[in-house]
Amino acid sequence: MLDDIVQSNLGLVMVQTEENKGHSAEWWAERLTDRIVGISENAAPHIRQQAEAFKVAIYNTILYHIKQAINSERCTMSNLLKAQGHENLAKILKEL
Repeated sequence: MLDDIVQSNLGLVMVQTEENKGHSAEWWAERLTDRIVGISENAAPHIRQQAEAFKVAIYNTILYHIKQAINSERCTMSNLLKAQGHENLAKILKEL
């Protein structure tokens, strides 16, 4: 993964790219979890521990559903390819 940090009038902007592929489901789940769950650095240790456990649970839930959405979209695309007579492409897509 390639990371670039750019300073602009808008503030700090971080750009992450992949080489020859898109971001993984895990990458997206982590970004979304970080946007949903914030944990104060000043939180009491027992609160922080509970918050970290909650964050892991949220991450796992998000990741599961992202993967389900990906599988569902692949199924839809595979069926569309089959309907158009592209059996080989449909098979390749299902195997990804």
